[in-house]
Amino acid sequence: MSGYLKGFECLVCSEFCPADYEGYLCPACGGNLDAVYDYDEIKKELSVGILKSNANRNMWRYKPLFPIETLSSVPPLEMTMSPLYRYVGLEKDTGLSKVYIKDDTRMPSGSFKDRASSVVMAVAREKKVTTVSCASTGNAGSSWACMGAACGMEVVIFVPASAPRAKIAQLRVYGARIELVDGNYDLAYDLSIADSKKTGSFNRCTGYNPYTREGKKSVSYEIWEDLGYKAPGSVFVPAGDGNIISGVWKGFRDLLALGLIEKMPVLFASQSKRSDAITRMIESAEGDLEKLKVSSVSATTIADSISVDTPRDGYAAARAVIETGGQGVRVADEKIIESIWEIASRIGVFAEPAAATSVAALKEAVKSGIEIPTPAVCLITGNGLKDVDAVL
Repeated sequence: MSGYLKGFECLVCSEFCPADYEGYLCPACGGNLDAVYDYDEIKKELSVGILKSNANRNMWRYKPLFPIETLSSVPPLEMTMSPLYRYVGLEKDTGLSKVYIKDDTRMPSGSFKDRASSVVMAVAREKKVTTVSCASTGNAGSSWACMGAACGMEVVIFVPASAPRAKIAQLRVYGARIELVDGNYDLAYDLSIADSKKTGSFNRCTGYNPYTREGKKSVSYEIWEDLGYKAPGSVFVPAGDGNIISGVWKGFRDLLALGLIEKMPVLFASQSKRSDAITRMIESAEGDLEKLKVSSVSATTIADSISVDTPRDGYAAARAVIETGGQGVRVADEKIIESIWEIASRIGVFAEPAAATSVAALKEAVKSGIEIPTPAVCLITGNGLKDVDAVL
């Protein structure tokens, strides 16, 4: 583990666990754990000046903020910083002054999930495990299998049989052992956890393994750098199980703790109307964390990557939105598909349905009269080639 990792704190009850804790969830209440770092020591190794002098344009430039001991443990695949594009067409549509998209379609396996998989795989290698597993609607599994192949790991993936063909194809070519589930993501998730408890495999499931958030937070550092070492006004994040938005929140909290930003950006959970558990949680809490409870829905959205009945990192995601003054924004699946076509035809980025939800949500927020601080950034979290049937 990183010398700067002090331990883990439960996001629900604040129970503290030491850095060498081998569990996944809080031993007191079962809540999600959040890594705690020694920021005073990190400040000595990470500053604007140090970053400006670092020619390595990849996520490992932020190594002091990751829970790993050495860069020799990271997968050999290149995790280059993804592009931040100005979206002038969307600015004209909405009247907002500055709108950007963060293009993670070009990650090694084609999705944002590689940020988490690369860090979690590094942790797995330092723990000297040989078998890793997870549940996925496709992207997390593809990413985990990709990193596993690069590191010579045995990978077991539980995936709904209804997942897009391209994503299952990725799992096959990367050599993963695939357990097709006759059910939805939530069932695959439960089966994966049960299997890892039985076999001892290192499980990557989001909202379960605390290290996933530590990889996903890297997107916040990159946005901050690309905006001239300044935080954006707001970030629109596709939300299903909630782990990406909790990661974005964690990244900006790191920067705030290091004195590198003055305030947090406003976070918006971008959801399909057909998979809106996190938005319901936010609305039910009415701004009071004491009222915040994980809720469930029967998800039926075309956006498979965010089609979740019970959000496993929902508490952290909803808390992130509430504490930053954001909202959950629901959009119709038809608007998600429209956004895929618009993003591709206007700026040349082909987004899968879940990824396009961020842009659809920004447009819906403007239409609804919600105040959106700028610059606004929409995360494009997966490549459209993973689900071409959505636009055929």
